Amino acid sequence: IEFTDIELQQVKASGSLKQNLSDKLSKQEMDFVKTAHDVIGSIAILEIPKDLEHHEQIIAETLLKINKNIKTVLKKAAIHEGTFRTQKMKFLAGIDTKETIYKENNVQLKIDVEKVYFSVRLSNERKRIAKLVKSGEEILVMFSGCSPYPIVLSKNTKAKHILGIEINPDGYRYGLDNIQLNKCKNVELMCGDVHDIAPKLKKENKKYDRILMPLPKTADEFLDDALSLSKKGTIIHFYGFLDDKNFDKAKEKIDQACKKNKIRYKILDLVKCGQHAPHVYRICVDFSIL
Repeated sequence: IEFTDIELQQVKASGSLKQNLSDKLSKQEMDFVKTAHDVIGSIAILEIPKDLEHHEQIIAETLLKINKNIKTVLKKAAIHEGTFRTQKMKFLAGIDTKETIYKENNVQLKIDVEKVYFSVRLSNERKRIAKLVKSGEEILVMFSGCSPYPIVLSKNTKAKHILGIEINPDGYRYGLDNIQLNKCKNVELMCGDVHDIAPKLKKENKKYDRILMPLPKTADEFLDDALSLSKKGTIIHFYGFLDDKNFDKAKEKIDQACKKNKIRYKILDLVKCGQHAPHVYRICVDFSIL
């Protein structure tokens, strides 16, 4: 599989942003200027410390001037919250929009950064999973969002069929748009709660070769659903946020669920997918059903 270079996940504002702000902010204020920001398509997303909120307009307009690829500057106005994992954004400068087209791994994704949960920092993880997929696989992606995993897997593997389940109606709708945008013929989406949809799939005797569970905070609550749709040889990718001293907790949750369901399994790999906070990592445990 060949992959194109992904867009920058986090762009260092290097010396240029600070240099351009040095005559606008005091020396003390300059110490609070963060040197990195996320870029999704043509949208830059800043974190503005409280000490600099009265200068956020100047910072945003300066960033627009020094980076011609950025057309819109937003700032994080809240944390990710709720069942949909969405995050409020405040418009600061440029074109007043929260929708963009983002490119990675041979795909284009239409995204509203406020209405849909999406992480550019998982582009390498999506690439990693795609490299593992074998020809003819039936794949289930739980919590599929605007469908980055289904679309990347569709365009970069020979999977037979990919089903994405997403509870957020906006994420589901953007997923449908992205199927059309990328002309994917082997992707199907369902809108609803995995807890409600999994039993229906089980009644239809659906079994999957690979199941993705990219919901780091509460994926363990859905392990029973994943196991009910597995068979001998199924590979499950289980995600979690864990302190670097407690990675074994993810394995313990898998062990508990498999014992409860009287299923034998084997741990294949434990992968760090990125840092969530100091000493806290997004991890993925790959395990197979025996």
